[in-house]
Amino acid sequence: MSSEDIRIGVFICHCGTNIGGVLDVPSLTDYARSLPNVTYSADNLYTCSEVGLTEIKENIKEHELNRVIVASCSPRTHEPLFRAICQEAGLNPYLFEMVNIRDQDSWVHMKEPEKGTDKARDLIRMSVYKAALLEPLERVKVAVTHSAFIIGGGIAGMTAALNLGNQGFKIFLIEKEPELGGLLNSLNKVFPSNEDASKLLEIIDMIESHDNIKLYKSSVIENITGFVGNYNVVIKQNKKTINIDAGVIIVATGAIPLSPEGYFGYDKKKIISQLDLERLLKDDQVKANNITMILCVGCRNEERRYCSNICCMSAIKNAMLLIEKNPNTHITILFRDIQAAGTDYEKYYRRAREMGILFIKYLPEKPPIIKKDLVDVYSDLLNQDIKIPQDLVVLSTPLIANEDSEVLAKMLKVPLEENNFFLEAHVKLRPVDFATDGVYVCGSAHWPADIAESTSQANAAASRASIILWKDQLEVEGSTAEVKTELCIGCEACIRICPYSAITKDEETDTAIVNKVVCKGCGLCGASCPKNAIIIHHFTSDQIRAEIFTYGGEI
Repeated sequence: MSSEDIRIGVFICHCGTNIGGVLDVPSLTDYARSLPNVTYSADNLYTCSEVGLTEIKENIKEHELNRVIVASCSPRTHEPLFRAICQEAGLNPYLFEMVNIRDQDSWVHMKEPEKGTDKARDLIRMSVYKAALLEPLERVKVAVTHSAFIIGGGIAGMTAALNLGNQGFKIFLIEKEPELGGLLNSLNKVFPSNEDASKLLEIIDMIESHDNIKLYKSSVIENITGFVGNYNVVIKQNKKTINIDAGVIIVATGAIPLSPEGYFGYDKKKIISQLDLERLLKDDQVKANNITMILCVGCRNEERRYCSNICCMSAIKNAMLLIEKNPNTHITILFRDIQAAGTDYEKYYRRAREMGILFIKYLPEKPPIIKKDLVDVYSDLLNQDIKIPQDLVVLSTPLIANEDSEVLAKMLKVPLEENNFFLEAHVKLRPVDFATDGVYVCGSAHWPADIAESTSQANAAASRASIILWKDQLEVEGSTAEVKTELCIGCEACIRICPYSAITKDEETDTAIVNKVVCKGCGLCGASCPKNAIIIHHFTSDQIRAEIFTYGGEI
């Protein structure tokens, strides 16, 4: 296409006051209009609104635009929306370019509006020169296997399996333990309803009798290969190797309670864990009258900086159950902070105080001291030591990530956060997705979660997975890498560096091959190739150079 054929439309967003409150948007609009190949330029209050999207669509047709640029917020959140509206107007979605003048400009330079506006001019100009070199790309289409592989037979995994199974999909549910249920098997009752945990375990019968759910207990995963819509999982059950094909994978491996060994003289007799107390309550074996519970044992410290989310409510629940069984029981809960998120849990906590349960805040630098028949604790509120009679001490420890999380993460090519819990793609926009397409996470595998939160996440993961499973074909990203075989020397540098294992070697030609379905177009391979034999479509060397060299105003 010659330069005379290129017709670029530039749409600059005020984003309320996010951008327009700092940058001079009208002057940016006039400036964009003066740039080469720009046929149309306009500013909008909210470009992502229905009015803004309609304006883009109408102007593509009216001005015969064949390139579109939107200067607004983050491409991470809004680029798919703008690409879709370009496609509706008959324009290839890869002839769209987005400029982030909010996160990278107005938010950064709130106190320097003039310099911020100058920077926006640079960003828009760079984008215009790149847009002139954009090429239409096609998304890759792949067939979808209409089945799901779910890892973990706890409440989250079973909920997700039941959700998808009821939609008619074939479900493969794997559990490494001999029985389903996970931590629910060890619980007496659940908060805040104080319902018997055994009631929730009735879902097991539904799972085991479901026509669409194939269950593999006492099984481990050997290997996972493939890509969205077409995964292959190799598992081992009783020394038997089984191959399973699935379109999506849901990780619901849960978490495990930290053992209190080494904390406060834990001995499983007079000093026990909350999980030990659950078992005693279930068997009605609690004989103590003076009980002290210590929260945040083994967490919110140098080794584990995080709050485990469920410990406070678990302790309060068990304390309330003990009072209900024996109103003469004296219970003291020693806490650092009470985690009572939401109105239901706040009411639950208030009810515990009304029942006579005593709450004393302790300082991490002055932890409680357990003596023969007393617990000695310093109260910052009273500025004095308090001696609490005790004949049973209960330690609340956090949930920690499973030991095999790292192995599974490498198989799935998904990330873990610093505490070895699985890390979602985006905390707000994609809370149950991984960056790897077709793989989802729910429950305590993602972060310590209570029953309600685990089931909610499980249904969310199942919902996301069903979007893929209901399709016969799936379109995946067109902005991928391509190897120029005539330049490739087969050094395998790209194969070693690819974080998605999207590149393999053709043994016949001794050159690299890119699986476009797996490739995310991250560019690592292109940057590492010593012969410049790899093109990253939509981010080609010519397009990047156009942005760089026009930074000074000339190209």
